[in-house]
Amino acid sequence: MSSEEYPLTDLLITGTEINYLFICSAKLWYFAKGITMEQNSEWVDLGKFLHERRYGSEEKEVGIGRIKIDFIRKGNTIEVHEVKKGKSMEKAHEMQALYYLYYLKRLGIRARAVLHYPKLNETKEITLDGREDEIENAIKEVEQIKSPPVPPEPVKSKKCLKCAYYELCWV
Repeated sequence: MSSEEYPLTDLLITGTEINYLFICSAKLWYFAKGITMEQNSEWVDLGKFLHERRYGSEEKEVGIGRIKIDFIRKGNTIEVHEVKKGKSMEKAHEMQALYYLYYLKRLGIRARAVLHYPKLNETKEITLDGREDEIENAIKEVEQIKSPPVPPEPVKSKKCLKCAYYELCWV
């Protein structure tokens, strides 16, 4: 399905779900079913602290429909900004930012994204140009993972140790 055929009303997933698709399908399934463990995670708290400390003057969590962007800057071009703790999940971060750009494009808003890694003092610019099919494939995959009544089997990796959902999968 091309972006012209994908109506905005069909975009019923969040940026977090796109992010989790590239981290762990079990985590994605639990989150999509309303089982949110992040409020108990020290890693999430650390990320929020870093965001607040470095970008405290920016408006937080700008909500547009189903998406929540860390902050937006307006200039010659609208910039979507996402703050991340580290680069170990960089592909997930990039795809989340691309989804936001795709979503905004469906609203008629052209934008670019900037990923911030404050602990590393680095940024990465992201543009949607020509990557719509990649996002549409990710949307379809998220929908497939969310639809069964039971979670997919988790795949153990080193990232599991820092995951807020660890106890649901491995204890």
